[in-house]
Amino acid sequence: MILADLALLACWGLVAPVFSIFILDRIEGATLITVGIAAAIYWLLKSVLQLPLAIFLDKTPSERDDYIFLVCGLIIVGLSAVSFVLIDKIWQLYLVQMLHSIGFAFYVPSWSGMFARHLDKGHKSFDFALDSAVIGIASGITGIFSGILATWLGFNTIFVLGAIFSFISAIVIFFIPELVFPHRRHRGMIIRNHSPKAVNQ
Repeated sequence: MILADLALLACWGLVAPVFSIFILDRIEGATLITVGIAAAIYWLLKSVLQLPLAIFLDKTPSERDDYIFLVCGLIIVGLSAVSFVLIDKIWQLYLVQMLHSIGFAFYVPSWSGMFARHLDKGHKSFDFALDSAVIGIASGITGIFSGILATWLGFNTIFVLGAIFSFISAIVIFFIPELVFPHRRHRGMIIRNHSPKAVNQ
């Protein structure tokens, strides 16, 4: 789960430092107001959408729904990254930002719910801190190379790499034990409890 989070958020660590410059440079008629509206669309729509999605996931006892939302979110995020390469108008920017926000609205509650249910007993704070630290280090490293890649290879390279990392994150999810092809005898949660008492079950 941490590796999936790492791959996804590292990719947006590439995009974030140059995103506003990309908008001003590539989008016809874009201004700083355009940048602010684009950011507002993402944060407001994501925040509003993820709450009812989280409520829905909490009401479903199986993790199959969490998994489906998680993979769909990663695919949508990857598609939004590719879509940035194709846009050159303000309305297109806003539309892709909406797609981007929907992807993360799917991803955040599903990833958080699955991660929280399988924290190691006695190490819950460390598990969350480890995820945060890994993401922070990765985003810092990719942020350094973001400007370099954008200067040498152009903005398109940044977004293509962002899409690749998003899809890699989806692939990583397939390696979670018994998640994609669980045994038929399993009911309720698909992934086994990861607490120390259940490690060898």
